[in-house]
Amino acid sequence: MHHHLILRVITKLLIAPITLFALYVQFHGDYSPGGGFQAGVIMASAAILYGIVFGLNQAQAVLPPWLVHRMMAAGVLIYAGTGIISLLTGYAYLDYTALAPAAPEHGQEYGLLAIEFGVGITVTGVMVSIYYAFAGRPPRISDEEW
Repeated sequence: MHHHLILRVITKLLIAPITLFALYVQFHGDYSPGGGFQAGVIMASAAILYGIVFGLNQAQAVLPPWLVHRMMAAGVLIYAGTGIISLLTGYAYLDYTALAPAAPEHGQEYGLLAIEFGVGITVTGVMVSIYYAFAGRPPRISDEEW
């Protein structure tokens, strides 16, 4: 794998723009097409690209499986927690007005950002976890059997 120098250099150059684009999609999803799901998939694609080029062990050193599992749980907790805050303050589940009762339009904005952030974290964790599961499986046949 060390003989693919150009591929490795280009991959290192691409990781930052892919991540930056994922953040753009994440935080502009309520104003334009995009949001948490799309941003999560784009962010995961950066990690998966790194894993494909540098190997599964290197990818897991950068983004350990325990962190990926916690990302999945944290995203769901952010999503559900936003709804529970609404319930605890006397509003309907996921009624974002509860986040800023004095200025409901700001509550809507805060709620959308929180929900989309939770979805983005969860999707990133799930996609990377799926990649780890498939890439970590031992092959059923060896390369020589082809």
